[in-house]
Amino acid sequence: MFNTKSFCLEIRKVNVCCFAVMALALSAGAEVDYYEPYPFGDDYNKARNSDNLATGKWWELQGKEAKRAGQWFRERPRNETLAFALYTHDNEVLKMTAQCFPLLPDEPKKITLEFMRDGEWVAVDTKPVLYPGWDCQFRVEGWNNRVDVPYRLRLGDLSSFEGLIRKDPIDKEVIVVASMSCNSPRDMQGDTRHEIVSKLLQQDPDLLFFAGDQNYTHDEATYGWLQFGVQFAELMKDRPTICIPDDHDVGHGNLWGEGGRHNPKANSTGAGYAYPASFVNMVQRQQTANLPDPFDPEPVKQGITVYYTDLTLGGINFAILEDRKFKSGPGNVPKMGPRQDHINDPEYDRAAVDLPGLKLLGERQLDFLDHWTRDWEGAELKVALSQTAFCGAVHLHGHPNNRLLADLDCNGWPQSGRNRALERLRAVRATHLCGDQHLSVMVKHGIEDYRDGPYAFTSPALVNTIYGRWWHPLEEAEPVEPAIESSLPWVGDYRDGLGNRITMLAYANPEDRSDVKQRGDGYGIVRFNKASVEATFECWPRFANLKQGDRAQYEGWPMRLDLAQNDGRKPVAYLDEVELPVENAVVELTEAKSGALVYCYRVKGARFKAPVYEPGVYTLRVGEDRPELVLLESETIP
Repeated sequence: MFNTKSFCLEIRKVNVCCFAVMALALSAGAEVDYYEPYPFGDDYNKARNSDNLATGKWWELQGKEAKRAGQWFRERPRNETLAFALYTHDNEVLKMTAQCFPLLPDEPKKITLEFMRDGEWVAVDTKPVLYPGWDCQFRVEGWNNRVDVPYRLRLGDLSSFEGLIRKDPIDKEVIVVASMSCNSPRDMQGDTRHEIVSKLLQQDPDLLFFAGDQNYTHDEATYGWLQFGVQFAELMKDRPTICIPDDHDVGHGNLWGEGGRHNPKANSTGAGYAYPASFVNMVQRQQTANLPDPFDPEPVKQGITVYYTDLTLGGINFAILEDRKFKSGPGNVPKMGPRQDHINDPEYDRAAVDLPGLKLLGERQLDFLDHWTRDWEGAELKVALSQTAFCGAVHLHGHPNNRLLADLDCNGWPQSGRNRALERLRAVRATHLCGDQHLSVMVKHGIEDYRDGPYAFTSPALVNTIYGRWWHPLEEAEPVEPAIESSLPWVGDYRDGLGNRITMLAYANPEDRSDVKQRGDGYGIVRFNKASVEATFECWPRFANLKQGDRAQYEGWPMRLDLAQNDGRKPVAYLDEVELPVENAVVELTEAKSGALVYCYRVKGARFKAPVYEPGVYTLRVGEDRPELVLLESETIP
């Protein structure tokens, strides 16, 4: 039988290898000038002023620039030049990024990857350090994910870095994910994140997810990336890590990528990438090259690379999305507030901003999600990861006196694109994890009705000094039953400023942003229980004391939720109960005439009674990992 996933994987490997060969040919080997002063070009200011602290003769910088870097690069002990590493493994492929501090001319420019085997370090590959960026990429085929493997990265005899490649936690009943974002450098704690890292080492997540804004240094991306990596190196070295860059990582306050469009004057409301494509690609390579191969690696405009893909870990399949890259800008939307992307007119027509032709995830990522919904190989549950939320669950922006009705810098706009994305997540009962909003919330999305869509958890900002936000509705919740039980006052069913239906379950408003312990800093933990098909969502303040247990979490957390309710639609009928050809099969229901997907998920047991949500004629398919066998063609459901 033709194996769709294997075929797609082979095509992905061929394409990715082609791009990798081209990248290495351009950025490694004898032709590379490791000290070129303007590696991104010099035809406009942002090209000349990109990554200056880590390019050219960086060790000779004086004055303001040297002070900005805190002389960090020059004072770094040279035996600690190899700074950190991050990795994932999926489908028998291990991918790892090694990150260096900027190197001096007489220092080695190649890194060797070694594994511990029978008590000895064995070299498996040597790769060049890439410039600009000072990172190095490894790919190991035929990876055995059933055992823990110690590794060592060695930069000649100058520096080394060690960690552990963990085996796949497939035998664990509960898979633990740490969800984090928004790592502001404006902080009294300086370069350390000890109070977060120390807790996470105790909580021992199986997977780290950094949803974006790993740094806010904009033009000095390598400096900011190194700062972030050193802060979290102790965590990342021993566990799979997913990093996805957001707007600040590529030099923007807000970003509407419009498929990679070039716009050197782009600001908080202008669409396109302001920084050179080579700069954007460097950032994406540093942060995402350790991810599984992209689903479709064809670059977008300007040759900007893509990374959207999926990863399976411990029986959970994670879709990794790119929120910003394909999204339309707000330029054609009627201005109804202080900025093009901020709406303050309470009488505005919500449909006026949901214009035909606007994109959110873009057709390529929607095609990826269509494939993802039907591929359950090695998966019991599905989770979607992205930068920002599919709603505007915020009222106060920047400071408590700045109330906005709607902000177009969220995935709640355009509304049609939001609903198309959520329909795909709902079809597989996927939970959504994200960051970006500087405010932690737990919501249940509504599409056609309240509570018929998936759960979504937005993590708090790791350090919430850049842009505070608050959930503070003026109106009461919609009178929809059942009521939400919570000690928090503003929970229940609401419309966000874009008209999207959301059910607010919990929020972590900053109490006092002038107080480091009351400004809403923190991180999220999600414990996915595969046996009970439930998840426990935890929201931890940055300075919480784990000895206090759940009482130390933000008010409203933890909460334990039934993941089957990620599809909250109410059945109007059921098809005849059928016996499944295999235990715990994947079932798919589609409309018989149009082929439109209703749902596709893995069930427990050997029998299934398919729910139907509206009148029609349906086809039920089933399979072990993919719905390949037609099991039932329904009569017309009245």
